[in-house]
Amino acid sequence: MKNEHDAIEAVQEVTVRAYKKIHTVKEACYLKTWLIRIMMNYCQDQITKRKRYTSSEGLHEVGTEAVFTSIEIEEALAILPDKEQRLIHMMYFQAIKIKDIAVIENIPEGTVKSRLHKALQTLRSFLSEKGDVDHV
Repeated sequence: MKNEHDAIEAVQEVTVRAYKKIHTVKEACYLKTWLIRIMMNYCQDQITKRKRYTSSEGLHEVGTEAVFTSIEIEEALAILPDKEQRLIHMMYFQAIKIKDIAVIENIPEGTVKSRLHKALQTLRSFLSEKGDVDHV
């Protein structure tokens, strides 16, 4: 979520939502997956809302190389379809295992692997055009 305040707010909101809807969980073994899905949906909603209200002022301040790299990666991820963006975020930003991603997305593990492979190829191609292959 980019900063500690937003992350804490996300945890609080997800806790409230989970408490209200805990009765909808059919099997206890999927509780972790259910909570992760709620968190992902909430965070995705917040990021989408933030994109609508973000001003371009921050782009004029180049700052450090890490900020520049982060912007490039966000730009590269933006070219991917939503399904592939979600897979990349789960796998590489949230460190969720492929088998858990398959359960969350309700698709076979092989499909997760092939979509991740395709998404990474697209990212490599996009970044190589910019001369930044080393970042993927």
